[in-house]
Amino acid sequence: MSPSHDVVDLIRTKRDGGTLNQEQIDWLINAYTDGTVAEEQMSALAMAILLRGMNRAEIRQWTAAMIGTGDRMNFSSLTRPEGGRRLTADKHSTGGVGDKITLPLAPLVASYGVPVPQLSGRGLGHTGGTLDKLEAIPGWRAHLTNAEILHQLDTVGAVICAAGSGLAPADKKLYALRDVTGTVESIPLIASSIMSKKIAEGTDALVLDVKVGTGAFMKNYDDAFELAQTMVALGADAGVNTTALLTDMDTPLGLTAGNAVEIQESVEVLAGGGPADVVELTVALAAEMLAGVGLTGVDPQENLKNGKAMDAWRGMIAAQGGDPDAPLPEPRHMHTIHAAETGTLTRMDAYAVGIAAWRLGAGRARKEDQVQAAAGLRLHAKPGDAVRAGEPLITLHTDEEHRIQRAEQALRKAIDISEGSHAQPSTLIKTRIAAADI
Repeated sequence: MSPSHDVVDLIRTKRDGGTLNQEQIDWLINAYTDGTVAEEQMSALAMAILLRGMNRAEIRQWTAAMIGTGDRMNFSSLTRPEGGRRLTADKHSTGGVGDKITLPLAPLVASYGVPVPQLSGRGLGHTGGTLDKLEAIPGWRAHLTNAEILHQLDTVGAVICAAGSGLAPADKKLYALRDVTGTVESIPLIASSIMSKKIAEGTDALVLDVKVGTGAFMKNYDDAFELAQTMVALGADAGVNTTALLTDMDTPLGLTAGNAVEIQESVEVLAGGGPADVVELTVALAAEMLAGVGLTGVDPQENLKNGKAMDAWRGMIAAQGGDPDAPLPEPRHMHTIHAAETGTLTRMDAYAVGIAAWRLGAGRARKEDQVQAAAGLRLHAKPGDAVRAGEPLITLHTDEEHRIQRAEQALRKAIDISEGSHAQPSTLIKTRIAAADI
């Protein structure tokens, strides 16, 4: 251990509300990554950060130090035919239920000539994973080399794939530690975890979709707002044009939650249809991404209607070995839950719907678990809709019949139906945060 830095002193500093300087943070992150700092010591420091917080300079340096432990991607070779570099745009969601937005969004933005390098992950618990959904498409593959990513961005314009292990390896180690030490909720550590990978990814513009509500990681508005502000500041400090939208996750997005069912719904959006909330959020995020690289005054709905976004989708899926025309997996078992009374659907709890989809086999409890491509559920009504007793409310999909009962249990208290028509769905997009607002 370096004589100039004693990790116990750094723990005491944060425990007592002090500030760590750049040299201390750089040493700490590198020493933890190489094993010099023990897991129990970093656990104590993570708890001190959870309780005491970090200021903007500390979070910025913590993030930069994590980026410095690994590789950085470079898209400067992407050029326009007439000359000049093509700027890239990306989006990150903090996760929710029915959140299939990446699927139509990436090809939609690419259809305007803006490359979209979307490094995505897998689902864990009640939130779905983009890669799990795409693997429902026969032949599609998630793992690409850096050369393949660059070639696909140059030729097709969009790529959705797994992040390589070389991006911010310190984050992978710290993330696992936070998961078992009760420090997952620390906003500085959440923000640096997300942004270290996004900044290392090398994108020019980034839009953050920060979910708030029962089905989100952040349950209340103030926490979600603080997280969004922190991440936008990190992006701005790193020279990435970053904005954030706070969006509702009390109710699932769209009418599906699962894997193949969300692919189907995404294709409907790309064909110019689909649920209104999915279209609204896809278009809003696309406009932010396009504006982030200087393409303003564009209505992204145009390329949903004229087929250009669908062409980009088909090219993206085919480039990764998938067959965009292949039938998607069908579940071996289906079960429909019906409305118990007549009235207005006033609540459909996103968290409960996510748990039900997980129990049907659409998600995993551990990272090594397998998921069922055909598992998930389809909603026949959303809050604000009128329903009649005996009408279908939710159809469950699974390959294993024994899973249905536990999924039903998760939904038992998730739905409220009231007399009259007074219920209105909550506003989907709650607020926008840009660097100028901080």
